[in-house]
Order: sequence, then structure tokens, then C-alpha cells
Amino acid sequence: MAGPGGRTWRDLLAGRARKRKSTFGSGAELQDAVLRLLDHHQNLNDLLLEVGDSVKGGGQDGVEHQEVSSESFIVSVLQEQASRLGVPAAVLAAKNAVTGIERICHTTGSPSQVPLLNGDQRKRLSCLLQTVKDLLANNVFCRSLFCQEMWKMKDPPVLEAVWHLHRGDIVGLGELLESNPAAPAAVEWLGSSLCGLCQQVESSPGDVELAGCILSDFAIVFLQNGFQQTSELGRKLEFKKVPYICHAVLQRMLTWVLDAVGKEKQEDVSTLQAMRFWLNVFNASVYKSAVHPDSLQQFFRHTLTEVLTYNPLLKVSDAIHMQKEWSFTRTCSLLTTLYRKLFVAFGAKESICQLQQVLETHEVNWQHVLSCVSTLVVCQAEAEQLFKDLLSHLLIKAFENYDMENMITAFLIARQAALEGPAVFMPYSEWFKASFGSSGGHHGSSKKALVFLFEFLSELVPFEAAPYLKVHIMYPPFVPAKHRSILLEYITLAKTRLADLKVAIEDMGLYEDLSSTDESVQPQAQALRDVEKALQIFENTRKIPTSVIEASIFRRPYYTSWFLPALLRPRVLPKTPDVCMAFIDSLKRADKIPSNLYSTYIQACCAMKEKMLQDESKVETGHSKEPIEQLEAELAALRMLIEDQAKYEDVPAQIAVISDRLESVLGHSSDENEAATLNSPIQVDVAAPRLAPCHQSVVDLLLTSFCQNLMAASYFNPPDRQGPCLSLFVKMMCGHKNLLPALLGRLCQLIYHQGPSLNDAHILGLAAFVIHLSESRALIPEVEANFGISQPVPEKFLSVSEYWNSLLVCRTEESFAFCMRFCTAAASYLMCKFPACSHEDLCALLPSSLVKKLQYIVPRLCLEARGILCKEGNTDLIWNSPSCPSLNYKRASLCLWKQARFQELLKEKAFQLSFREWLLLELEVYPEKDILSASERQDFHYWAIYQQYLPAPSASGGCDGDLEKACGVIINTILDSSQRLDLGSCGQSKTSVNPDILCKLQEMVLELRCRRKLLSGCVDAQRHFLFEILQERLKDRKTGSALGEQLWRQQELLLHRRILVGLPASALIMTCQKGKKTVLDCEDFFRFVNSELGLLSASLDCEESAEGVNDVLTACQTKCPILLFSAALWWLRLEPVLCSQWKRLFGTPLAEELERLREWQSSATSFLSSGVVFPPSGPPWMSAAFLHCTVQQQLPRGRERNALKRLGADKEQLLVSLLFFSLMDLISAKIAPKEGVDFQTSLEWSLEILQCLEDRGMSWPLLFHSAEKDSRKYCVLRSAASDRHVQLLPVAFYSLTPCFHHELLTREQTFFYVALDLYIQLLRLFVEGKDLPQPEQMGQSPDSTEHGDPLEVIFTARRFLLGAIPRCPVQSFGNIQPLLASCEELDPELRATLLHFSSPTTSMELDEDLVLF
Repeated sequence: MAGPGGRTWRDLLAGRARKRKSTFGSGAELQDAVLRLLDHHQNLNDLLLEVGDSVKGGGQDGVEHQEVSSESFIVSVLQEQASRLGVPAAVLAAKNAVTGIERICHTTGSPSQVPLLNGDQRKRLSCLLQTVKDLLANNVFCRSLFCQEMWKMKDPPVLEAVWHLHRGDIVGLGELLESNPAAPAAVEWLGSSLCGLCQQVESSPGDVELAGCILSDFAIVFLQNGFQQTSELGRKLEFKKVPYICHAVLQRMLTWVLDAVGKEKQEDVSTLQAMRFWLNVFNASVYKSAVHPDSLQQFFRHTLTEVLTYNPLLKVSDAIHMQKEWSFTRTCSLLTTLYRKLFVAFGAKESICQLQQVLETHEVNWQHVLSCVSTLVVCQAEAEQLFKDLLSHLLIKAFENYDMENMITAFLIARQAALEGPAVFMPYSEWFKASFGSSGGHHGSSKKALVFLFEFLSELVPFEAAPYLKVHIMYPPFVPAKHRSILLEYITLAKTRLADLKVAIEDMGLYEDLSSTDESVQPQAQALRDVEKALQIFENTRKIPTSVIEASIFRRPYYTSWFLPALLRPRVLPKTPDVCMAFIDSLKRADKIPSNLYSTYIQACCAMKEKMLQDESKVETGHSKEPIEQLEAELAALRMLIEDQAKYEDVPAQIAVISDRLESVLGHSSDENEAATLNSPIQVDVAAPRLAPCHQSVVDLLLTSFCQNLMAASYFNPPDRQGPCLSLFVKMMCGHKNLLPALLGRLCQLIYHQGPSLNDAHILGLAAFVIHLSESRALIPEVEANFGISQPVPEKFLSVSEYWNSLLVCRTEESFAFCMRFCTAAASYLMCKFPACSHEDLCALLPSSLVKKLQYIVPRLCLEARGILCKEGNTDLIWNSPSCPSLNYKRASLCLWKQARFQELLKEKAFQLSFREWLLLELEVYPEKDILSASERQDFHYWAIYQQYLPAPSASGGCDGDLEKACGVIINTILDSSQRLDLGSCGQSKTSVNPDILCKLQEMVLELRCRRKLLSGCVDAQRHFLFEILQERLKDRKTGSALGEQLWRQQELLLHRRILVGLPASALIMTCQKGKKTVLDCEDFFRFVNSELGLLSASLDCEESAEGVNDVLTACQTKCPILLFSAALWWLRLEPVLCSQWKRLFGTPLAEELERLREWQSSATSFLSSGVVFPPSGPPWMSAAFLHCTVQQQLPRGRERNALKRLGADKEQLLVSLLFFSLMDLISAKIAPKEGVDFQTSLEWSLEILQCLEDRGMSWPLLFHSAEKDSRKYCVLRSAASDRHVQLLPVAFYSLTPCFHHELLTREQTFFYVALDLYIQLLRLFVEGKDLPQPEQMGQSPDSTEHGDPLEVIFTARRFLLGAIPRCPVQSFGNIQPLLASCEELDPELRATLLHFSSPTTSMELDEDLVLF
């Protein structure tokens, strides 16, 4: 009730109290006066609104204050009024309170059914409710009547007013709802009001907090009453309608949301936002302890069941056809948000159990079920294994009862989970193979089970998409041979369906990814992808891919109709032939491109060049800007989530969105794709990684985002409190198989090529990224790393851990520093990221290569780490050290090294750096660029070898204190390291031995020899372990080709010689006891001869040194002639060294056999210069060896014939031996033309010697006849040649055809046999793929001489034989029978000619003057 000027009753009273003294003696008198006044001018409704809790009055000038209690005042007024009306005061108060609420909430002009009040209404209602509270306190207010009167208002109550009543404990929501005479009406009112509340919040952001409180308070009531527990029923019996109303309201609101899910595209954004606000009731944190946990679980289970069974109109056939549209990123965000909130309350295991229960007991909405599956696998890391278990359970039940429902459920779930990518679930093709690809599958138990499976698959066929049919055809279920017809029948049906879909199985790509379910990939697009993949393989191998060759033969329609047109797309050809041009040229030369198609392609390219425009000359490989911008926006949103720990639960969903955007970006590339099959190795050119600019920009964007997210997360929390965000991000990247080649290539650029130039933040980010990549290693195929011309182990692909090892090299000061920083950061991050991880799990997560690198580097650079006793340190310090740029990287590494947990890791066998691995790392160091000085390196080597590895047990990579074992490890490692290619030297293999390591080997070998001598008193009867090691390496080695074996063996022997030459001579030649004498034992040494003799120092141990040397050299004439031949070849350089060393060691005349070597050299020189008698006494082949070497070194060209004429007529063996040595030069010129031996000169010298033999009528064919017993006198010559030289004797023989005359056929009865035998050997070399010398190898042009091309040599040999056969006497054919079988196999025509002319009758009819050529 207002006074003049709109002043309130309280204001009037207060004003009067100030103006004059009270005339009333007491408060009671004042109250009576007021009541008399109100009796004449009262308005009870205004009174309730305006009277507060108290009215204070006071006098002026020291007059005491008088107080009037508003509570007793209102009560008195109500009682007086009620008495006059004849009703109870409490009833009158309730009715007037309702009237007041109605006046406040439904003022004129205010919109009806608005759930929230405005500011003025809220203020007036607050005043009224305060009065009502006072009345309640005085028991002058009837709640039940108030509730009834509330429902009698003209308009339903306003939601906020009801909330104030509930929140102020005046009338609870449950009591108010229970008083409603019509429960459905209450449901309708409350449901409409809640919807309006959510919508009003969207338009009035300032009311969000208030609306949230209303929603949470009411949600608590809904759950307390709608999902009561047995223990709560007793105290809520007074409510009969409320449980129904609460349950119905929740159901109505859920229906409101689910109705919108199917119409998401039709609803406006504000409506969807309003519904999203309602979903806050599914935050478990809202209820805290206000709701019984079982009630909460019951509510969430009920909600999930309702969602999964809502409006189940779709059939299974619809689900099969449409499920691709129900992936996580394509599902309505309302639904995925609801699922995620429910899963937070449940957890993955309980969610899947609930899903399984619903599937077994209800008719379901397949769209909601499958979108639930997608959300689970995306947002719950443990869901993958749980779904695998569920699928296995479903298949078991299906085959136990032959139940189609369980089968279709299993297939739909497997396909849906696979749609989210391999980062979260295995591809469908892998699941299908694992389930049905072996005899151990569920279908393999009986024929009935097999028939059941194929009946099921056949029923799916009419509804199947092409990708799934392809999987079933390409990876068919295992079927026993006797039931093969069942499989063939299904394949026929599936192919028919593919034909209906206009997808031919013959049009499948060469590298099509069957794990993909992208139906939009047409043959044209797939062919472009195949071309790109084929070009990749060709670029790395320079060979036509096998898949392309096979397609040209077995899949001709696809090859000619799709692949070749995609390859031969007209373009402006570059001036310098690129990979594509080289590939096309290779296919053309292999007759894999029809001539008319190739001509058309060339003409089209020329035409394009003539009319080219600048824009047309560029291949469209770029991405549209829009997908890139979307990807950038989503990555920025992810960073915002990571910076707020309260939003970590939203990260998995955001990463799924990023994955979808990334797929869009990669999909815009016309040539890049998912062409590589799931398990095909990733090819990386380590020497020069090349990335398309578009791919590099995407990879850089992702790597930058990862590093920024890491830094942002680390700013607020240590790694162990950052959640799984970064792991999920990297796992998502690994799921995009077409991204991995670019990703690994970019990491190669950053780590291998740019590592030392990276700053601390880059190194830390990359190190953490590598750890997470290793965490997802199961998703990354092996790596085919190309290190240049070749690679360390060509037939082996690298795992991810091995790939990091190949990138982290330690060769220079800069690379050592980078490697130390990188490995320290990686190991520290891992140990801080997973502090609670078990020791076994930590070992599985940490790449062993990083730990081994640290074991190598830290002791090398830090003296404190050599044998230090580590103490437990502060775990936080591990992360602080590498992440703080101001700290020295050595200090950070030492901090990690001293950690007890890290030291425990070093005890694991997988992480222990063995002696061999240490040597391999040390042999890679460039001494001139080493971070250590020469003296520091020497100290380090001494510590590592003598203190660390020599005494260490073999179980931990040491040598058990065995010096001989240590020497063996060093030798084998040096050889292995030298065989590997040094990437830093542009693909050239290392032919020099590390001088520091060789020095240590020399020390150890000498120490070992001295130790043995001291222990045994003599070194006799000792096995020569050095040669045992070298011989073992040459045994049982299997390579991919004969050429590879040959080249490896040559290089291996070269390295053997380098090591042996570097060792003391006394370590090569052993001594033994012969009677009472100590003599030299050269049996092992003879197997490893080289250009240095190495005899004199060892002979010091013999009583008669000269005699020992004589015995060895005499033995060499039969057991090791190549040693003496080498001495002849290098005598001019060898003689001064030998004479000087003999004089220095013994001071006596040269040993007799050494003196004889000097005489042979002197005689050869004198014979050539002055014509003195030659040779001296001794084996003819020795004389021939010295003569041959002297001729090659001293005699001017053209004077050889004169020298040969001066030889005596009895020198047959010497001339034959001379011919043999000249032929060895001839073969050497073919094998290694660049090593100083000229082919033409060697050929002319050989022809001169042969002509001399012919002129004298001397027999020489036995030199080539290895099977002839009488040729044993020439066996010593063969033993002086390498196996390859002997193998190529047929080539040398037929190089001599200009000197073969027809008289040979009659004079030498064995000549024809030898010629035929050598021809067969020549053919066999060619047929078996042996490496015959090519014209390029001989430094000749292909058409230079008739002996250049291997085929030309064969044709020459064949022409000679065909011309010789008619001239041969019949006796010449008598011993060729053993050769006819081989001749039949290799040259049937020649065999027929042999059989024809071997007849005596035919022989007599021949023309005597027949010319052979």
C-alpha cells in the first residue's frame, strides 16, 4: 500500500517517527492505532508485498527509539481480517500470497509463459517471499492450500518463481507437483517451461548462471523422485504423483533432444544450443552427494537405453547401406555430446555392457547404436579391446546357435568401429581376415558352420557396398579344398553385385587399400593413385615394380584401360627427364606400352607444348584453401582445450574432428592417396628426403600444433598431469596412412639433416613427438630407408625404433651435441609422462635405440658418468633440466643418468649397449671433426674397452674378460662397419680402418700372443684364432643374387687384407714344434695371402730362421702358389723392404729361397734386355710368372715376339704357363677395366704367346681341361687364380679364336672336347645368370670388338664350333658323350649337328677344303 507520491507504508512510518515524538505510551498502543487505521484503509495484498521484517522508529534529541515488529504486525492484521471474514489466518495468508505471486509474475505487458522474471519482478517477489517466510515461522501460512491455489491461477506458475519457492524452502517442487490435480498437465507445464528456459538462456547470456542453478536444482528433484531406490521409498510415500511426473518430464526432454537429432540440418543454431544447455543435466558433477549413486546410474542407464531404442524404424539393410554416414564426425553433435556425458559416468566397460544388453533385449535404432559405437571407440581409449572381446563373444554365440542376429550385429559393429580409422580400431579387412582367414576361425568347426557363414554373407550381398565385397573376395574365408565350391559360388555372387554397382574386380587398383570404405574412388582416381605409388617405387629402386609387370600380364584390362591412360596423361615434358619420363621409357623398352599409344602420348605432349599456357603447364596437386583453413581452425580449438584442464574430456572428440578435416585436406590431392596397403613398408629416401610442398605444409602444420600444445600444456602442468591429449593426437596422425611417408620424411629432414641447427623448443617438441610415435608403433608399418646406392641390410626393413637409430648419428661435434640433447629430452619426457608406469610397461614404451645412444654419448662426453654410483634424484628435475634452455645439456643428461629409475632400465638386456654396438657407433665418428680431442678419445677408448666391456659378462654385452673374444668382436665389427655404406660420404663404402680402433686391436693381439707364450712356454700347437674368425665370415653366407655374393666377397677379402696388413707380422705366422726345433706354421696364413709376405718377424721364434723361411717358401710352390705369384708381381717394391728387414733382424745373408726369388727377377730382366739364357732352375711356372710380370712392367710394346723367339725349343711348360698368366690379365681387364690392365694389350700378348706355341707345335689345350688327369701339371696354375678367374676361362678361351687353325683339330685330339666343354660352361654361365663382363665394364663401346658383348662371345664360340664340327676326325667325337646331355639342354641344334657329323659315313663325304670361318 503506497502513500502520497508513491511512498511505501514503511517509508511513511519511518518519516513520522522522525518528525515528532510518539504520542503512544507503548508499542501495543501504537499497534492498536495502526490496526484501526488499516481497518478503514486496508489492502492486504499490498501489505504482504510492502511490509518487511521490521520497522524502526526513534526520537530526536535524545528521545529513545521505538521499534515496531512487522512480523507481529502482519500476523495481527491477518488475524483481524481472518476473524472478520470467518476464515483461518493461515488460509487467508496462502490465498493472498498466491494472489501476490500472480500479480508479480503476470503483470500487464509481460509475455506469457516466460520462464524467467525481469529484474523488477525478481525484486518484488523476493520481498513477498520474505514475508511468507515470516508467516511460516509464525505458523500463519498453509502450504497445502498455497499449492492448490497455485494451480488455480489463470496462467501456470512461472518456472523461476517456483524455483524461488523451492530454493527458499517455502514449498518444494515435489510438494507443488503432488498438489496438481492433473499429472499430465503438470508434465506439460514443466516440460514446456524447461524448454523455454533453455531457449531463453540462448537469447539472454546474462541469465546463464541463474538458469544453470534452476536446472541443476530441479534435476536433483527429478532424479530423487523419478529414480527412487528401495531404501528411499519409505520416506517418500506421501508423493504418489511426483515419481511419474519427474520420470515423464525427463522422458519428454530427452524426446525433445532426440527429435532434433534427426533434423539437425533443419533446426536453427539457437534451438540446437538450447538443447545443448539441457544436456548439462547429464553432468555427474551436478548431483554430487544430493542423489543416491544408484539412482544416478539408473538414470544414465535408462537414458542410454532410451537413446539406443528411440524410434527404431531403420532396418538392418538400411544400417548396412547408411552406416558410413553415422561416423563420429558425421553424427549430430547433440547425440555425441550426450553419449560422451553418459560414458563419463559409466566408463567404457560398463557402457559396452549396457550396449550389449540393449542389443540382446530390445529392438534398436541402428543409427543411434552405431553412432554410439563410433563415439565409444573415438573417446574411450580402452574401447578398442573391449569391442574386440564383444565381437568375439557375438561370433561365438552366432556360430553356437546359428543365429543371424548376432552375426549381423558383429559385422555392423566391426565395420562401424573400423570407419573411425586404424588409430582407434583395426581396419575391417584385418578384422575379417583375423576372424575367418584361417582354419581356426569360428566357421572352421564343421561344414554346417561354413555353410552358415556363406549363407549370411550371401544374404548381405544385395545391400553391400563395393569396398566390403572387395575385402570378401580378396581375403576370402578359409575353406577346405573339398568345400571350395561354396566359396566360388559366393565369389560369383559378389562379382555380380560388383558388376551391378559398375565396379569390376578387374578394375581394382594395383595398390588399392581394402581397409578403406571410400565408395567414391572410381577406377580413374585409383589408377592415378597407382601411378603415383609405382613412380615412388621406381624412383627408389630404378626397376619396374613387380605389381606393374604382373598387371600387364594377368590384369590386362585394368592395365590398358586405366593404368596406362593415367600414366600417359599429356603434359609439357621437362627438358631434363624426370622420374615419370624414365619410368615410361623403361616400360616402353620392356614392350609394356603399345607403340600406337606411346606415339599418341608423345604427339599430345608436343601439341600441349605448342599451345601451352602458363597455368596449364602446372600439375594440379595443390589443396584448396578452405580445408586447410578448417584444419587450422580446429587445431587452434584443440589448443584452447589443452590449455584448460577442465576441458580435457572434450579433447578426444576434437581430435576426431581434426582427423576428419585432415582427411578432407589429404583427399583434395589428386595424386596423393591411401594407395599403400596397410602393411606395405614406408619408403624414405634418407639421403635426400623429398616432400611435395602441399604435404610438407600439412605435416609442418601438425608438428607445429603438437609442439605448441606440448608447450602450452607444460606451462600449466607437468607431463604426467597433461592427460592423454598428445598421445591421442599422434595416434590420430598415425591412422592416416597416406600421411605417414611425408611425416617420416619430414622427421628425417628435421632430425638427420637439420638437427644441430634446431633450438631447444624444437628439440623438446620433436623428442616428445618421437616418444608418442613409438607409443603408437603398432600403427606404423616398417620403414624401407634408402641410404644411397645401397643400405646396410638391403633385405631387412626398419622398425620405427631402428629408424630413429638411423637418423640419430654421432659423427661430428655438432651431431654429438644434438644427439645428446634429443635423446635426453626424449627419455626424460617419457619417464615424467608415465611416472606410475610399471617397469615392464616403461621398457615397452621407450625406444631402445635412444637409451643405447645415451649409454654411448653420456660417458663419452661426461667423465662423471664413467663408473659413477648413481643416487636417487628429484624426479621433477628430470623434466626441468631438458625443458629449461638456460641449463647446460650435459648437466641435463647427467641429471637423467643419475636417476635410479634410469639406471634400472640400463640393467635390462634390451637396453644394454653391447661391445659390438659401441664399436659400430665409434667407427662412425669422424676423428678430425670429433667433439673429443685425440688424447681425450684415447682415454675414452681405454676406459670403454679395458674397464667397461672387456671385464663385463657376455650377458650384458661384454667379453667375460676374454681377450681373444674381444679381438674377435673388434675384427667382426670393423668388417661389418666397412661393408655398410657411409651415408655421410655420399653412399661410398668405407675401405679404410679406423686408426684408433686398429691401434687397440694391435695392442690386444700382441698382448694375447705374449700371454700365451708366457702361459705355455711356447706358442706351438696353438690354433690361429684370427684366421678362424675370417674364415667363419666367408662360410654359409646367403645373398639374393650371385652378383651380390661375388661383390660382397671381393670387398670382404679386400677388408681382410687391410686388417691383416695392419697387424704385426708375428701375429699372422704361427710357430710349431717339429721334433726339437721350432718352425713356422703357415697353413692358416696360406689361405689369406696378400701383397705383403709377413714372414720374417715370425721367424724370430725359430732356432734356424733362414731354414724356417726356406721351408715356408718351398711349401708355397705347391700349397700357396698365389703368394709367390704376388711376390713376382710386386717384387720391385717388395725386395728393398725384405732385404732391409732381414738385415735388421738377422744380419746374415738372405735365406736361400728369398735369394732364388731375386735370381728369377734378375734373370727375367737380363733375358729381356740382353738375351741371356732363361730361365734358371726351378718350377717353370715361377720362371713364367717373373717373366710375365717383367714384360708387363718393363718391355716396350711390340718387342714381345722377339723375346718369345729367343726362348728355347724345350720351354713348353714355361710358354703354357706364360699363356695362362696372360689370360689372367685378359680376364682381369674384363672384370676391372679401370685398374690399369688394358684389355686389347692383354689380348695381343695372349695371341702372341699362343701363336708361338702353335709355331712350335706345342700342346696347350690341357691348360683348359680341368677334368683331364694329365693336366695335373697345370693344377698349380689354377690354384694361383681366383675362383672367378677360373670360372671365366671359357671367355678367355674364345677370345683366342683368331689363332685357332683347322690343324688343331687333327693334331690335338682333345682340342674339340675342350672347346665343346668350354662352350657349354659359357652357356651355363649365361643361363644361370652369372655376371659375364659387359662392354661398359671393359671401357668399350657396345660395338667395339667382337669379344665385348657376352652374347657376341657366345655367338663367336658357336660359329667356331659349327664350323669345326665338319672338320673334326671321327676320333674327336669319341669322348664327347658325357657332354651331349648338357648340350641337349642348352643348345639342341648343336647337339643335332654333333650327332649328324659323328657318323663315319657322313665324315667321309666332307669336302677336304672346307673353311672353318
